[in-house]
Amino acid sequence: MKTQVAIIGSGPSGLLLGHLLRAAGVDCIIVERQSRDYVESRIRAGVLETVTTDLLRKLGIDANLNAAGLLEEGFNLAIAERLIRIEITKLTGKHVTVYGQTEVTRDLISAAPDRRLDILFQAGDVALHDIEDNQPYVTFTQDGVEQRIDADFIAGCDGFHGPSRKTIPTARVREFEREYPFGWLGILADVPPCHPELIYSNGPRGFALASMRSAARSRYYIQVLLTERLEEWPEERLWDELAQRFDSISEHGVTRGPALEMSIAPLRSYVFETMRHGRLFLAGDAAHIVPPTGAKGLNLAASDVAYLSDALIAHYRDGSDTALKAYEAKALARVWQAERFSWYLTKLMHRFPEDGDFEHRMQISEIEYVASSEAMQRVIAENYVGLPL
Repeated sequence: MKTQVAIIGSGPSGLLLGHLLRAAGVDCIIVERQSRDYVESRIRAGVLETVTTDLLRKLGIDANLNAAGLLEEGFNLAIAERLIRIEITKLTGKHVTVYGQTEVTRDLISAAPDRRLDILFQAGDVALHDIEDNQPYVTFTQDGVEQRIDADFIAGCDGFHGPSRKTIPTARVREFEREYPFGWLGILADVPPCHPELIYSNGPRGFALASMRSAARSRYYIQVLLTERLEEWPEERLWDELAQRFDSISEHGVTRGPALEMSIAPLRSYVFETMRHGRLFLAGDAAHIVPPTGAKGLNLAASDVAYLSDALIAHYRDGSDTALKAYEAKALARVWQAERFSWYLTKLMHRFPEDGDFEHRMQISEIEYVASSEAMQRVIAENYVGLPL
């Protein structure tokens, strides 16, 4: 097989990139290790910035988004039993949209055949070759047969554990990492949300988040130690804990129901600054991870793709590589701003095991300052809705 751009990974970054390139007449093929059913069933984030919704609308893949997306004009920080609303639309003129990443992925995959976007699922042993040469290629096996795709460029959109980043020589690697000493225990259930908007809570029992995927589906998280196991948290125990965290500060209180999914996810901040090496370009989780505090992961992937698609299209349309050469620096400037905001909210709203009474008093003081300062609320709102591209 031969194409102009080989894309590794069919998460939102790979799918968005593929659709944007095909819309501009650039040939591309997406190679995905997992099955379609597996990819479409992955439970992920659900708060979209305008950078993400604008791309979906630009592509005309927004019917379900428009029908089911919830426009949010604010969110809440809570300390003890005090709720502080950040009025993001009033402060910035923008909003965010609650629409699950799972649904975004399904929409993009469903639209692929009509857009002549080829996605090769269940591709095993994916490997990248000759990325420093002008004719890189990708090999993989499918149905027991070895396949090869020759391309002009390779886009690594294959997440933190994919092969793309690992192809870059160690001598060229620039990476930064911060692992946090706790994780998020989450539950997804078809029950109405306890509050009309998200609540990030720093209470006596630690961090908790009340969020939603729709008017009838809720997503909750609590902070847990990394040593805790899912078996230690039967559903009733978690619902009891959530009720203690949110019943007194939310509009409706916690409604219980059977779990659709429960999991414990570790938190990390990670930036792989070598987002370009030779003919390989990284985007999304292949290059950076943010804590879920602030909902930046999918949206950062979308901004990477906005920059990279424009650069690749300019290469084929105008014969100019100026944007390709600028891609890494342009993407990283936005990545580090998002990392800073996610790190700030994580430090502000979580109880760190090594912290004592002084550090907790600093958190209280900071949140009280946010509550009393419109300027500080504006800074938080601007970062939450997403900085300009």
